[in-house]
Amino acid sequence: MFIRIVQEIEAPPEVVWNAISNIQTHVNWMADASKIRITSEQTQGVGTTFDCDTKVGPLRTTDKMQVTDWVPNQILSISHKGLVEGKGSFILEKPSEGRTLFVWEENLDFPIFLGGKITEFIAKPVLKKIWRGNLYKLKQLVEKP
Repeated sequence: MFIRIVQEIEAPPEVVWNAISNIQTHVNWMADASKIRITSEQTQGVGTTFDCDTKVGPLRTTDKMQVTDWVPNQILSISHKGLVEGKGSFILEKPSEGRTLFVWEENLDFPIFLGGKITEFIAKPVLKKIWRGNLYKLKQLVEKP
């Protein structure tokens, strides 16, 4: 299942990057991330690993995550393993001076025992709504600190 969410933020990519490069602070703007624990010695960059307690409605899980791409002010990608597996990317584009287009892309695979493609069909609009809210909250945090 592929999901893509886009949010324009009234701040340059460097400012947005500063808000997302500390992975532990993602709980401040991600409604579905309740707790993040870094599990590697490093806290930033490719190879950083962490556990993320995730909640969507009554469903709760802990995902094992690893940073796979890290280009300051441009891209932060993470692979995750858990109940649902996949890869997500935060891509920062600069459409004009002082603005950032924040693109959130996720490729997720729901296992057969969770309903596979049927569950993906049901989950997609729910996750899109949650992630749109997450990006709106990030926009508010960045634009009005």
